[in-house]
Amino acid sequence: MSATKSIAPGRPRAPAKIRRSSVRIESLIVLAVLIAVMSFGSPYFFTTANLFNIVLATSTIGILALGATFVIGSAGIDLSVGSILAFAGVVGAIFGSELGLPWWFAIPACLLAGAFAGWINGLVITFGRVPAFVVTLGMMGVARGVALLMTNGQAVYGLPQPLLWLGQGRVAGIPVPAIVFVLTAIVLHLLLSMTRFGRHTLVIGDNERGARAMGVPVRGLRIRIYMLSGLMAGLAGLLTMSRVNAGDPTAGMNFELAAITAAIIGGTNLFGGRATVFGTVIGALIMGVLQNGLNLLAIPSFWQQISIGIVLVVAVWLDQLAKGERE
Repeated sequence: MSATKSIAPGRPRAPAKIRRSSVRIESLIVLAVLIAVMSFGSPYFFTTANLFNIVLATSTIGILALGATFVIGSAGIDLSVGSILAFAGVVGAIFGSELGLPWWFAIPACLLAGAFAGWINGLVITFGRVPAFVVTLGMMGVARGVALLMTNGQAVYGLPQPLLWLGQGRVAGIPVPAIVFVLTAIVLHLLLSMTRFGRHTLVIGDNERGARAMGVPVRGLRIRIYMLSGLMAGLAGLLTMSRVNAGDPTAGMNFELAAITAAIIGGTNLFGGRATVFGTVIGALIMGVLQNGLNLLAIPSFWQQISIGIVLVVAVWLDQLAKGERE
């Protein structure tokens, strides 16, 4: 009998680099250095009120980045999450304020709108054999355009008070969106690290052809991955809508870049096969601290966009250097 262990179909054993899903120490160091620098640069940075502002602002990008973690880990890309956020927020606002329905209808409306857009992305990518970059770039325009058409380019105001609590409320002083972000991160960490769905996500990101040979249902899995990304965009749209008391069709501009950057900074490999949810949380906090600190230092907004782009390029470069050393 051969000493080699057989691997049951549908349950591929992940290579060592796939199983690596902890937080990178480099990300924690960068976060600590940023906090120290910003605290030195502004006396208002390290205050309780400002720290809560950082966590509140981070929650939206962070939730989008959690979805991006699965997509990127599967060697995909989703450029449409910012537009899906706006689309879902508009749908939720219409259900919550204009149709005469109970306020809580807005919650599943947002989530289902996001998941539906993600399902369309996954369907076209999988069965249409169109590159994910092209499909999600197209969805970026379609979702934003549909949101503008539904509202005639105007924000939908007048949400009921229970919905506003989701974006503006606090529990023991902690903003509700921050609590939602943390709970979502815990759930998705368990999904990625302890379920077949999570293992297979990284397997197809590492070697799709090998995954097919192992019996992994690649097509259905990829559709579900993009649905998950859309669902996270819908959740972010719900929190954004509740926070600003409006379904704004222009919300979420350029959020996709920040979400992708947060995931990569945290340790998710841009080319697939490795992902870490808790690392993404750290990456999102890095982005939040950077943006908040630059605001406190009165740095113009266009410099903030430049800094995010630079951080993205440097993160990918460092990840490739680390990958070369591991190999």
